[in-house]
Amino acid sequence: MASNRIRNMQRELLSDNWYSLEKITFEYLRDDGVWEKQIREAYDRGNGAAILLYNVEKRKVVLTKQFRMPTYVNGNDDGMMIEVCAGLLEKGNAEETIKMEVEEETGYKIDKVEKVFEAYMSPGSVTEILHFFVGEYKDAMKVSDGGGAADETENIEVLELDFKKAIAMMQNGEIKDAKTIMLLQYAQVQGIMHQ
Repeated sequence: MASNRIRNMQRELLSDNWYSLEKITFEYLRDDGVWEKQIREAYDRGNGAAILLYNVEKRKVVLTKQFRMPTYVNGNDDGMMIEVCAGLLEKGNAEETIKMEVEEETGYKIDKVEKVFEAYMSPGSVTEILHFFVGEYKDAMKVSDGGGAADETENIEVLELDFKKAIAMMQNGEIKDAKTIMLLQYAQVQGIMHQ
């Protein structure tokens, strides 16, 4: 983490109740050669992984539905969000983490996933890099009801939806989660359901 455009960086921990929130004061070298003092806050919750589970034969995808407090306090009347399966990285391994999350959240045990891209999800304030995957599921891979890990208070509902319906839900605003929209659009652009 070295840039010749940043100097005199100071970090102050503001909160570490759930993850860490820091106030970062620094000088930034502008294009006109002037050093400018700036102050930002950065929320570090670690990096994560997300996956779109799809079934070509059935033309379906598996999504999850769960309560998300930050959306509730920002105008989502019931706080419920429809999302792809996702989770924070465990030991830095995106592929193994997403396979574990799939089983915990959806009840499917998959062994083959494909990483399709990675992205900073909110680079103005959050440090997270999200690793995006797709993976095909079959009915025979269902090993449990899913619903999330008991110790993580997730209370996840598993949804198996027609791919066209999921796209329509994205277009009409029923699906408002960025990672889900990105993966549904990826699947649409790549023609995953037309293999």
